[in-house]
Amino acid sequence: MVAMVAYTVPGMKAGNAEKVNGLLQDRLNSLNDLALTLKHVHWNVTGPNFIAVHTMLDPQVEAVRGMADETAERIAALGGSPVGTPGALVAQRDWDDYSIGRADAIAHLGALDLVYQGIIEAHRAGIDTTEELDLVTQDMLIGQARQLEEFHWFVRAHLESGHGTLSTSGATTEKAAAKSATRKISRASRTSK
Repeated sequence: MVAMVAYTVPGMKAGNAEKVNGLLQDRLNSLNDLALTLKHVHWNVTGPNFIAVHTMLDPQVEAVRGMADETAERIAALGGSPVGTPGALVAQRDWDDYSIGRADAIAHLGALDLVYQGIIEAHRAGIDTTEELDLVTQDMLIGQARQLEEFHWFVRAHLESGHGTLSTSGATTEKAAAKSATRKISRASRTSK
């Protein structure tokens, strides 16, 4: 829930600031959730690719935490009150918790493929929405989307075949993506021997 703003940045209408703050609160929730999810994967990844994935994720966690901070501060600058409590995040989100516990690195990367896909799609929708409302916020979202897309590429590089197909292609849930990634990677390693 976004409170009405009493003031905002010079040159912006209060109604536009409220719309932007509502969008940004959703992005803040997503970024906080993503940082927690990445740390969860960092702690629960196993298997031969453990160290590569484990160490790849820490810089992503730090960068996403920075994005969350930047987003919260933008809400405040626009006269809003950013909400970063766990209860508010759970109450306001329209997605489920990350569904994979202790698992092989490839399974987690398969699930993270879908996680990143969802957050990037929502960021891009926010970029479109802010085109007319606030170009400064749009610029911030564009920068964040660029970095999120790079992290998504890092994840997908582990899931891509030499022919450019993703092992998670067609999966619509994290568990299905994890299973598909693991199965196709295992099959590929058996046939290469």
